Amino acid sequence: MLKTKLLHPEILRVLASSGHFSQILIADGNYPFVSRSGAGATQVYLNLMPGIPKTTDVLEALLEIVPFQDAAVMQIPNGEKAPVHEEYRTMLPPAIEIRALERQAFYDAVCSPLTSLVIATGETRRFANLLLTIGVVKLEQDERY
Repeated sequence: MLKTKLLHPEILRVLASSGHFSQILIADGNYPFVSRSGAGATQVYLNLMPGIPKTTDVLEALLEIVPFQDAAVMQIPNGEKAPVHEEYRTMLPPAIEIRALERQAFYDAVCSPLTSLVIATGETRRFANLLLTIGVVKLEQDERY
């Protein structure tokens, strides 16, 4: 048994093969997975039933093992902020800016060849899609340089 929060073998495999600037989409239950995923992206369906798991559950697990440098959400057409976006803000490191992209721009970003993983959740809150960009692991530096 692994000692991390994230145990899903396919997600671990894809994360291990993804690198700096690779993107991961944590998608809500309304996201059009088949038509709005990059051709090379691995799709993992965790959507067990409505509300399980939530996008925030998946984010919590990913934050334990992957450094992120950027995040984007889908903008609500009327310009309001979805309450779940505030939850993301509290969960993500303060240095990460969360960009709001118009719907088509968000779809275009997800369909990029940089997207390596699309995770379907049972999230029922609207506009809960979260596109994350993997950063770099900061290693201890040799003080001689």
